[in-house]
Parts: sequence; C-alpha cells; structure tokens
Amino acid sequence: MDWRGWQIKPARQDNIAPQASYVLRRGFSSCLEYNKSSIIDRGGILSKSQKLLGMALLLYFLLPACTAPASAGIDRSQSAFLQTSVTREVGTPPIPGVATSTVRSPPIVSSVTSQPPRETTTSVNRSQSPTQTAARRKATPTPVDCLTQGGQIEKGSLDTKLLRMPLIFRVYIPPCYDLHEKQRYPVLYLFHGQSYTDDQWDRMGVDEVADRLIADGQIPPLIIVMPFDRLGGQPTETNFSQAITEVLLPHIDKTYRTLPNRLHRAVGGMSRGAGWAVHFAIAEWRLFGALGVHSAAVFHTDAQRMRSWLSQIPEDQYPRIYVDIGDKDRPEIMRSTLWFEDLLNLYDIPHEWRLQSGYHAEEYWKAHLEQYLRWYTQAWWTDDVKFQYHFMLDSSNDPMK
Repeated sequence: MDWRGWQIKPARQDNIAPQASYVLRRGFSSCLEYNKSSIIDRGGILSKSQKLLGMALLLYFLLPACTAPASAGIDRSQSAFLQTSVTREVGTPPIPGVATSTVRSPPIVSSVTSQPPRETTTSVNRSQSPTQTAARRKATPTPVDCLTQGGQIEKGSLDTKLLRMPLIFRVYIPPCYDLHEKQRYPVLYLFHGQSYTDDQWDRMGVDEVADRLIADGQIPPLIIVMPFDRLGGQPTETNFSQAITEVLLPHIDKTYRTLPNRLHRAVGGMSRGAGWAVHFAIAEWRLFGALGVHSAAVFHTDAQRMRSWLSQIPEDQYPRIYVDIGDKDRPEIMRSTLWFEDLLNLYDIPHEWRLQSGYHAEEYWKAHLEQYLRWYTQAWWTDDVKFQYHFMLDSSNDPMK
C-alpha cells in the first residue's frame, strides 16, 4: 500500500462489482474522478464477502482523498494541515478567535519546558486566551532569586540651608526589599575617613559582605546609609552634625521603610568618621542605640565636652559600644582611641574592646567588615526576628500573595 498517493494496489485485476461502482459514484463523486483507470479495474463479479471487503477498504483509504485528487501527492498546504492536526492531537488547545494559520508559525513554546521562550512578533493576543492565567500574575521573584541577586546601592542628594553644598549620601537597600512591602528594617549609618568620600565603605565592599551574610541567614536585613562629609573641620565649625540629625535622618525614615527609633539605629565610622560616630552617639544619644568606633580620631572639641555628655545619659540608656584599632596604627590615632576607651572604663560603661593586628589603612577595616556587621546587628538578630524573617521568606513562595 502506498499511502502517499492514497492508492490501493488490487490483488485481482479486471474484476469489480457493479454495486461497488455505484457506491463509488454516489459516495465519492465529489472528490474522485471515476473512469476506467480507477483504483480497482472493472472486471468480473466478486463474491459477496469480496464486495463487502472491497467497500470497507474503499471507505477506509479513499475518505482522505476528498482533500485532493487521488493521483496527487501531499503539497505544502496539505502538510501544514496535517502538522496542525498533530499539534492539536497532542494537547495544544486552540486559541479562541484566532485562525489556525496564525499560530502555526512561529511555534508556541510551552511554559513547562526547559527551553526559554524566544521574543517573536505574533498576531496572537495572549490576554484574550482564558488558558493564559499565568500571564496575569505579577512577576515577583522568589525568595531564593532575590537573595542571590543581592541588594542595591542608591545615591542621593539633599539641598539644605545648613550647608553650602548639597548633602550627598549613599543608601544600601537589602535583598528582597521590594518583595515585602510591609517589612521594616533597622538602619546603620557609616561615616568615611578623612579625605575620602561617601564611596569608601561601598568601595571596600560593605554591601557585598552584607549580601552574603543576609543570604546565609547570619545577620538580619538592614539599611546602610553612607553620608559624605566634604567640609572637614571640627563639629563646632560646621553645621554638618545638624544637617545629619535634622535633614538626613528624617529623610531616610520618610523615604525608606525603617524602624525609626534609637534601638534600631546604629552609627559607626573609621578614622575621622569614627570621630563623627562618637559625636552622634554621645551628644545625640536619643537618636542612636549602638556605636562602632574603628580606629578613632576623636574631635578635640568633643573631648572637652565628652564628660558632660556622658553624665547626661541615663545608665540604662547607654548605647552599645564597640571599639577596635590595629596594633600598628599611627601614634596619634592610637592615643585618641585609648583615651576614649579609658573614658568608657572611667564611667563604667559596658563596651567591647579589640586591639587587633593591622595598620591605619583600608586593608585593616576591609578585613574586619564581617566582624563589624555581625556586631552592629547582633542586638537586632533576636530569635523572634529570625522567626519572622524566615516566615516572611517562606510565605513568599506563592507569587500571588
């Protein structure tokens, strides 16, 4: 049997029943040219069983011939029809209101296969198809995706009459920040060293270290603010301190989803930035609940008033304090740091003190970034916060929530 030409090679020549000829003329006259070179030659009379068998074979093999002459092969239009039929047979539902030819090319890539969809131009309006329910869902990353993607650094600038130039700052936004619109975060303010800019902490990789520790579940997600002290000088000589407390802090709490209280707000810095951190945490103790002092150069104008400030802080309101310095730091920086640490001991203020190997250099602070972040966040990383954080991530597996 040669199905490509839709023909049956008879087992017996010159032998056909008149009844079979009548059936052919009545049933297939619209799609089959009947003549002497027909599929089965005329001949003698067949038996009754042969008649029935012949009619059955004719019905089975000649029915598709309605689409083309029996002597013709399958052209491209017929091939397309067969291909479309096979596609529908394996389960691809037709799209309502769209002709078959509009979805035949390019092929529709299944959403459950591992092959990524290709960007193509097609006349199919997927929003009209009731089967495209997934397209109406909000494209929300899963917790695993957003954690591995890491956080973001945003740059900001505020104009204020307190300063001659705009107040410039950077903000680190933790991973998954946009995924949970009701989640609020603690804030860490970090100040750079002298002659550097707001990019110093960022350049040393504080954001990458935070990304890794957050993704590993070792610290809670937090917001990090890195202001730019471009003016220099002592706190009494500029309005930088006032610009931070009266302009930047309210802006951060208004713009970002922070926990706007001193218990969830920390301040730290390196070198001159550590001097600013001491100033804010002691002089403005109502605003900050934790203080990180890394290789501090305490302002001499602050040193004159430090005892007065400390005496005004209730004993149960002392900030958490961390002090560290490299054992090969510059002598003047070493004296400044030791003076502040002795003052804490004099007032019996609890603090953590670390004298570690290193110089007054970025290599030293960069090597201890993980240590710093763990300390800043340890009071925030309670069992309740851990439970809420992991529950928050688990509940985000359903992108419809």
